[in-house]
Amino acid sequence: MRVLVQRVSRAKVTVDGRVTGEIGPGLLLLVGIKQGDGESELDWMVHKLANLRVFSDDEGKMNLSVQDTGGGVLAISQFTLYGDAKKGNRPSYIEAARPETAEPLYEKFCEQLGAAIGKEVQRGVFGAHMDVELVNDGPVTLMLEK
Repeated sequence: MRVLVQRVSRAKVTVDGRVTGEIGPGLLLLVGIKQGDGESELDWMVHKLANLRVFSDDEGKMNLSVQDTGGGVLAISQFTLYGDAKKGNRPSYIEAARPETAEPLYEKFCEQLGAAIGKEVQRGVFGAHMDVELVNDGPVTLMLEK
């Protein structure tokens, strides 16, 4: 499982002209699920993200988590995080989990992360063409993988 984490001032996702998820300050997560991912990867990632200290405290140090700040979370499914462009010019997505496996894990990830932070995780639409807008705060961007 790979998650590209961006600390944002605001973010939203639109599908067919309709906003499906929107947050103010918080985390935008691009979520990639690979073949073989399961409960252990999901549990590790939820715990890591709920406790990841990337928000500034009163002294300007990154000591606060999204739980501490009460910030929002917007999670977007992103199979292209497992794109491999080592050979040729067209990426291969062979490592990415098939939709029938990835979608239930993505949904479970969002539910468990929401329970961990005490706030509903905003979402895109799995498998849809999405327009994602964000204002990266910092910028702060991290790649997490389990």
